Amino acid sequence: MAFEGLTEKISAAFKKLRGKGRLKESDVKEAMREIRMALLEADVSYKVVKDFVKSVTDRCVGTDVLEALSPAQMIVKIVDEELTALMGSEARHISTNPNGPTVVMLVGLQGAGKTTNGSKLAGLMKRQGRNPLLVACDIYRPAAIQQLKVCGEKLGIPVFEKGQTDPVQIAKEALSYARQHGHDMVFLDTAGRLHVDEVLMEELKNIKSTVKPDEIMLVVDAMTGQDAVNAAQRFNECLDIDSVMLSKLDGDARGGAALSVRAITGKPIKFAGIGEKLEDIEAFHPDRMASRILGMGDMLSLIEKAEKAYDAEKAAQMEERLRSNKFTLQDFYDQLLQLKSMGSMQELLAQMPGGMNMKNIQLDEKAMSRTEAIILSMTPKERENPNIIGASRKKRIANGSGVRVEDVNRLLKSFDQMKSMIKQFSGPGAGKKMKRMGRFGGFGGFPGF
Repeated sequence: MAFEGLTEKISAAFKKLRGKGRLKESDVKEAMREIRMALLEADVSYKVVKDFVKSVTDRCVGTDVLEALSPAQMIVKIVDEELTALMGSEARHISTNPNGPTVVMLVGLQGAGKTTNGSKLAGLMKRQGRNPLLVACDIYRPAAIQQLKVCGEKLGIPVFEKGQTDPVQIAKEALSYARQHGHDMVFLDTAGRLHVDEVLMEELKNIKSTVKPDEIMLVVDAMTGQDAVNAAQRFNECLDIDSVMLSKLDGDARGGAALSVRAITGKPIKFAGIGEKLEDIEAFHPDRMASRILGMGDMLSLIEKAEKAYDAEKAAQMEERLRSNKFTLQDFYDQLLQLKSMGSMQELLAQMPGGMNMKNIQLDEKAMSRTEAIILSMTPKERENPNIIGASRKKRIANGSGVRVEDVNRLLKSFDQMKSMIKQFSGPGAGKKMKRMGRFGGFGGFPGF
């Protein structure tokens, strides 16, 4: 997970401070030394680290902090505020054009994930009610146009392409096409290079001057650390970019790019790619990211994931079935799918307060898949009425799902226990009781959860 090493080292520095009843200036400076080393090891720019540590230290050695009832907590609060400010203070959105299609020009080095993440962004805009158009302006990289067309087809977004012709003319014609066909957003997927060169920049400048994009968004690979920051600086000098999108933030990123790029370029990070699926993109919230880095979790993002997975109509049906004590294995399977759509159990744990401190807990990520396989190996009749599942049926289900008969028995026993618990929530006041139970409260009794 991104920032894991940085979080561990900063948490260790804070732990030493919490162990002291009163803090001296030397205690604060020692903690700042450890935080400085942690940031440098995370590949954060030296200048950014120097300015950040100075700013935090100046605030932390004040009388109000050293004489506070809980100075260690005050220091955590200050570091949290400074980290948030370093990454941009507040979430920012795409600058839209009220008079015509909003043109977003996506730029970046080859391999940064520009085509995929640009498609993710277009998909996000579509889910928010927009009518986007993807434009293939990368005529050099083999299969770049085909890659964009595949992404567009999966997302249900049209792709404008003219083959390997002049990319400036392609961008110009795409804008006219968008106006004629009612597209309110245009995403230009431009060419990248393995490194910044004059030929690339000249082409990008020509596209910029021709279509006058409302936003130039630089896609930066979060796993490349300081190299990403250097590239961002060059792109900004040549094109005067408007914003940044971080890709591959779900990988083993040390965090250097996220913490440096805004400070170096002065341009906000607006979005982050957080997975391989085309739906894996989210708005970048500096305050939430700071909380995650400090090991305090990111409950707001976790709640948003739950809301996306939440189906109001199915929830109403589920409440009625729970109220009448008709909860079946099929109902449980439907809830399981909603939980799976929120991401891996390890990702969800990392977003909970203190979750990074529980990284040594071994979560069986395959347990959910095994449970799903067992249920899918049952007939519809067996899912509705598990009481009919005898020895021969259990053996068939176990063979069909690739597990042991003992695993099937464990699942059925857990389901019986859950149904007994649900009975306590039926009858008068069931609705209020079930709300206290929580949407996914019943998962705890199943194998692996």
